Amino acid sequence: MKSFTGIVITGASSGIGEAIALDYARPGAALALTGRDAERLETVAGACRAKGATVFAETIDVVERERFADWLKAFDDAHPVDLILANAGISVDKDNSSIDDFAVIRRTFDVNVFGVLNTVEPLLDRMIARGRGQIAVVSSLAGFIGLPYSASYNASKAAVRVWGESLRYVLKKHGIGVSVICPGFVVSRMTANAPFPMPFLMSSARASAIIRRGLANDRARIAFPIGTKAAVWLGSVLPGGWTARLMGA
Repeated sequence: MKSFTGIVITGASSGIGEAIALDYARPGAALALTGRDAERLETVAGACRAKGATVFAETIDVVERERFADWLKAFDDAHPVDLILANAGISVDKDNSSIDDFAVIRRTFDVNVFGVLNTVEPLLDRMIARGRGQIAVVSSLAGFIGLPYSASYNASKAAVRVWGESLRYVLKKHGIGVSVICPGFVVSRMTANAPFPMPFLMSSARASAIIRRGLANDRARIAFPIGTKAAVWLGSVLPGGWTARLMGA
């Protein structure tokens, strides 16, 4: 099983990112944490330091490509990274109102797709040179089929899922594992005011335990919970017209 000491986590100020940061924090671990909420991020960083970890925390937007790259490389210079968790994401069109404002759709893709690329790209050559490490890309079970809500979020998560799953084949020969994380509904600020039902809603602590176990075992896809996964699988294998009718279209 793999263990990690130099860890990058984006979206670490709440939800899954916060829970994983706290769980990986220990003496000997160095964490690079980013998030949008400076106050919450510093609270998480402080809690990780209290557990003995070395922590670098910065409120850098993952779309700030050059600034983010410089910060990641500086961290890697001091603490060689062996785990990248590209977790930052937004969902700002839950009722699909963005159909009237494509700027919202573009912003979603900027963060959820290009933000992932901006997290991985600066460190990839270094990890290849070292011949080790793990890259974890956070997608979603919502990225498997078209759903009647959050269209741009769902599409962005489908993009990073397929990219991550394909990247795994390329990087295996370099000794680097790639895991695509596909959660269902997890308690977070993103799900706090969702205008739709959220079956099998899971705590971030439980999600962290599942993810960490999957990463330690270099699983290609870490998808949960089983109930939501089964429903998504059924929707993806049914004829498209049947799925659309089930969704109310």
